[in-house]
Amino acid sequence: MRNRRWSRSSGTRDTLLRAARDVFLAKGYAEATVADIVEASGISVGSLYHHFGGKPGLFLALWEQFMRGQEERTHRAAKATAGTSERFLAGARAYLEGSWEQREVARLFLENDGPAEFTILRRQRGWNWIGGNKRLLGLDDSRESQVLVVLLTTMMGEAGREVAACESGKEAEVTIAEVIRLVRKLLPTPQSVAGPTP
Repeated sequence: MRNRRWSRSSGTRDTLLRAARDVFLAKGYAEATVADIVEASGISVGSLYHHFGGKPGLFLALWEQFMRGQEERTHRAAKATAGTSERFLAGARAYLEGSWEQREVARLFLENDGPAEFTILRRQRGWNWIGGNKRLLGLDDSRESQVLVVLLTTMMGEAGREVAACESGKEAEVTIAEVIRLVRKLLPTPQSVAGPTP
């Protein structure tokens, strides 16, 4: 009985998320209403508030779902590649390809349209991303390393925005290739990560 209830609850959440995604894409966050989402989903207002607490919760749940997918994609790509720089580049390429494949929803999150807490959560996620990139690249705690990892992470975030804005698969492909070429130039060599030899 409990499994069936969980399954029904999960199905309700998925239905609400799909409907919210469609409504937010069509109207933007600010113009979308709970009534729009309820109508699109066929789920009651009470269920929407029970599962997500309202429109902001739906938006943030969609964003978490998108980011989790991007993180899983980049992790798989990096894990399957040898060498620190090559792992970073494989993860970067996977992230950019995900930005293209999920371009509609990526564009939604790249706009400055969302609940107030979205800015804070996005900033926190950015700092976590910087820390993960620092570990992936094996960088030390020097100021130079901090500058490099912040620049690389910011560059990837803006590149994801640029890829999501592309108008064709070919344009996205060219953009991704150029970003990877430029990022490769910025990556530290194994000698620079290890430091000077005595």
